[in-house]
Amino acid sequence: MMDLKGKKVLVVGLGKSGLAAALFLRHRGAQVTVSDIRSAEALAKDIPALLEEGINVEAGGHGLLTFRRQDLIVVSPGVPLDTPELAQVRSFGLPIIGELELAARFLKGKTLAITGSNGKTTTTALLGEILQAAGLPTLVGGNIGVPVVGLIEESTDDTWSVLEVSSFQLESTQEFRPAIAVILNITPDHLDRHGSFENYALAKERIFAMQDEHDFLVLNTDNARAAASASRSAARVYWFSAKHPVVQGAWVEDGQLVYRAAKDAPIETVIPLSGISLKGEHNVENVLAAVCAARLAGAPAEAIRGAIENFHAVEHRLEYVSTINGVEFYNDSKATNVDATAKAIAAFPSGIHLILGGKDKNSDYTLLNDLLKARVRAVYTIGSAAAKIESHLRGVVPIHSCVTLDKAVLAAAGAARPGEIVLLAPACSSFDQFESYEHRGRVFKELVHEGRGWKVWQNA
Repeated sequence: MMDLKGKKVLVVGLGKSGLAAALFLRHRGAQVTVSDIRSAEALAKDIPALLEEGINVEAGGHGLLTFRRQDLIVVSPGVPLDTPELAQVRSFGLPIIGELELAARFLKGKTLAITGSNGKTTTTALLGEILQAAGLPTLVGGNIGVPVVGLIEESTDDTWSVLEVSSFQLESTQEFRPAIAVILNITPDHLDRHGSFENYALAKERIFAMQDEHDFLVLNTDNARAAASASRSAARVYWFSAKHPVVQGAWVEDGQLVYRAAKDAPIETVIPLSGISLKGEHNVENVLAAVCAARLAGAPAEAIRGAIENFHAVEHRLEYVSTINGVEFYNDSKATNVDATAKAIAAFPSGIHLILGGKDKNSDYTLLNDLLKARVRAVYTIGSAAAKIESHLRGVVPIHSCVTLDKAVLAAAGAARPGEIVLLAPACSSFDQFESYEHRGRVFKELVHEGRGWKVWQNA
C-alpha cells in the first residue's frame, strides 16, 4: 500500500474519476493539485469543493512546471497518455498511473473485473446482482457508477469488488490484478485514441497482465481476438460460447445455459434461454460470461438463476422507453461503436428507424450496410460524424440529415408507423453535443416522454 502522506500528487483531468481521486488523495494526506484543459467556468461546479479541501486547481491548460513539481501523477481515463506534458515528465522518470491503478493499491478483498468492446455495463451490473443474491459482500463500480477509489472505504477482506474497466483505464495499469478477469469481446473501437486495432486489443489485455496460475480469465471463444488472448495469459482460462460446448466454462445446449467446472466435471444446468428477459443474442453471451464468472467466484447455480430471471436492461443499453401510437422507442445510447450498433439492430427483425451519429472514433460505418438493408427503414444522422456516416451509407437506406437529436426524434417519430421501432444506437461517442452517453440517453428519453412531434406524426 502506498504512503501518500505529504507527497505532492497531480491529478490530470477533472472528470468523475479525477474528482474522486483528488479527494481520496487529499484525505490520505497528499498535497494535491488538479490540472484540466477546460476553463474555470466549465469546472465551476467542482472547484469550490476542491478548494475547501485544500486542493490546488489549475484550469484552462496544463503548465509544464506544474507537472514537473510532483512526486506522482494520476491520470483520468479521458486524458491520453501521449499528451506532451505527460510524455516529457515520463522521460524524467516521474511515476504516472491511472485512477484504477491508484485504487487497486488500496482496495481490499477480491476483484472481479470485466472489459470488452460491448456488453461491459450489462455484465457488470448482472454480476453484481448475482453475487449479492448469493450472499457475498459485493461492491460494484469502475466505469459504471462509482469510481473505483470510491469503493475503497467500504471494501473489506471479504469483499468482492465487481468492476467495469475500459481500455482507457487499463492502459495505465501496472499492478492491477483481478482474481477473476473477463474479456467479453474485442472489436474495433476507440481507434482515434489507440491508433490501431491491435493497440486497442493490447490495452484490453492489460486486464490479465499481472494474473498468475491462481487467478481466472474468462474469454469468449466465439470472438477471435478475445480468444487469441488465452495464449498470452498465465491464469486459468475458462470459456463461454453461445454456439458450441467448451472444455470448461458456460455454453448453450438444448435451449439451456449450462456450466462445467472442468473437463471431466458434470454439466450443470443453470437457466433456460427463455428465462433471460434481455433482448438480443449478444445478451446471451453477456449472461454466459456472468454465469461463468459467478460460478468461479463461488455463487451457487440457484442464486445465479434467480438473479438472471429478475434482471432487466441497464439504463441506456437497449432500454425500452415507451410505446406511442403503436411505435416502440428504445434507448441504446451506450452503443458508442459500430459493433454495438450492429448488435442493437440485430435485436429487432425489421421496421427500424435508426438514429446514428455523434463524435466519430475513426469508425467504418459500411460494416452496418447488410443489416441496414435487411432491417432498417431509414437512418437519421446527428452530430459531427453525420457527413462521414452519410457518405458511408449512401444508397443503402434512406438517410435524413437532422443535425441534432431533437430533430432526429421528431423526424423518426413522424415517419414511423405502428409496429415499427425508433432506435437510438449512435455508433459514436457523445462528446460533440453531450456531456456523456448517459446525458445523451436521458435527453432522448425526455424527448420521447415529452412527445415532441407527435402532432405531426398523428396528422401524417
